[in-house]
Amino acid sequence: MIKCNDVPVTVGHFPDGTTLFDKNVKELLSYASARIEWWFENNEEMTTLWYLVHYLRDHGYSYIRLHMPYIPNARMDRVKNDGDVFTLKYFAKFINSLGFEKVTVLDPHSYVSEALIDRVEVLTPWPHIMNAMEECTPDMLFFPDEGAMKRLSSMFHTEYAFGIKKRDWATGKILGLDIAGCVDKINGSKILIADDICSRGGTFYHSALKLKELGAKEVYLYVTHCENTILEGELLTSGLIEKVYTTNSIFTKEHERIEVLSV
Repeated sequence: MIKCNDVPVTVGHFPDGTTLFDKNVKELLSYASARIEWWFENNEEMTTLWYLVHYLRDHGYSYIRLHMPYIPNARMDRVKNDGDVFTLKYFAKFINSLGFEKVTVLDPHSYVSEALIDRVEVLTPWPHIMNAMEECTPDMLFFPDEGAMKRLSSMFHTEYAFGIKKRDWATGKILGLDIAGCVDKINGSKILIADDICSRGGTFYHSALKLKELGAKEVYLYVTHCENTILEGELLTSGLIEKVYTTNSIFTKEHERIEVLSV
């Protein structure tokens, strides 16, 4: 979904499938500046964004900001094989070509996104994680990998442990999980797993399973960006997770075990 100055930008299609803007696009021209919000749902919205920005430029708007909580292609921030396509790099080139005065993002997957996007402003997930912690009152935090640990652990004065994933890089399948940090504190504790992105929840399933094996009393999960595909995985039906906390950056569904926090 794309909004401009709080007005939803609605589009349809011509018979050949190309983009047709609704007539309400004229409402956008009554403001002195333009603030676009992009709540990512699909790649077709890139076309809408391209046309919208150029429409605004043609009508005299030189100061245009973009609020994009979730960065599409954020996971594809490196290449390992010749056949890999560095889609994040090309997506960043697309955003940069539009010349935004500022691009605001929430909890990027890695520092690569910050380096590739021009004039980026990063919003911390700290207040959202704190909201989750105030509700579930964990004894400690758990980060499913070293990347999450490095990004998030310094934000909190709380004991934590972290996972070291064993992964088959050819398939992406998680083969196992070792745990480091305050491992001796896990038994009998309430634990909040914290990370940035969840798709079907495989990483968090294995994390919760390992924590339960080590005696964790209750396990909760916070992820800043939760894809709707979490409903297709086994995490929510496994009984391992008491509750999932996420923001409204990309999650648009409802589930009794998922609480959505507003950005």
